[in-house]
Amino acid sequence: MQTGSLIGDLLLNIVVALAIVLVGRIVVRWLIKLARKLMVRGNMDPILINFISTIANVVLLIFVIIAALDQLGVNTTSMIAVLGAAGLAVGLALKDSLQNFAAGVMLIVNRPFKLGNFVEVAGVMGIVEQISIFSTIMRTTDNREVIIPNGQIYSGKIINYSARDTRRADMVFGISYDSDLRKAKQILTDIVTSHPMVLSDPEPIIRLSELADNSVNFLVWPWVNSADFGVAKAEIMEQVKLAFDENDISIPFPQMELHFNKSLTENSPAPKSSEAAEG
Repeated sequence: MQTGSLIGDLLLNIVVALAIVLVGRIVVRWLIKLARKLMVRGNMDPILINFISTIANVVLLIFVIIAALDQLGVNTTSMIAVLGAAGLAVGLALKDSLQNFAAGVMLIVNRPFKLGNFVEVAGVMGIVEQISIFSTIMRTTDNREVIIPNGQIYSGKIINYSARDTRRADMVFGISYDSDLRKAKQILTDIVTSHPMVLSDPEPIIRLSELADNSVNFLVWPWVNSADFGVAKAEIMEQVKLAFDENDISIPFPQMELHFNKSLTENSPAPKSSEAAEG
């Protein structure tokens, strides 16, 4: 009778444990689905939604499994202690990975950049194509794919060139002291104000900035849309060079002059020939 009762209790506990697992999985799935809907309504980042959903799903399933094991009479207290110790050991072994994980969470929460932004991080400049928990994938201007650990990104300087709709293209043009100052300024003004990518508001700045050692320098600061920055700057510099050449306005460049002392050259002894050296 006692053996049959024990077997009956064991079977009952197994059935209840299986029921806990099955029902628990259904409840967890429903809770995760509900949480995702609420986060979507709150306009949260899709990457953050996936991350929170994954972590919550794992944590809730662990609770379900512990509840099922407890129903079977397993000492879950000691199991939790073992899992905690194992988690600590794994954490120490995967310190760098956990650093990248934490940095990924901060990048997703704080959002210093988003997909499609042109940024400079960890010494790499390119377009952000994917942000995951451990790393970020970027595409450089020459179409290379670069995978950067999030720890390197978050611990360094982040420059987001796409964060603002407009950018100022800072340029400096130097002319020689012999060139016509007013004419050069008028050429710069005409080129900048007539360029289709240059914005009229804010108004571009063109002014004399420095009487340098070898040149008279002009600051040229036009505003453009961020997407047009590279093309607009290159076109303006090319047009300025061509216009200066057509109007005889020279752009100084570093030069080096060598002076020879004639007296030293004349008084230096002539090299001996090989025959004289042999004699």
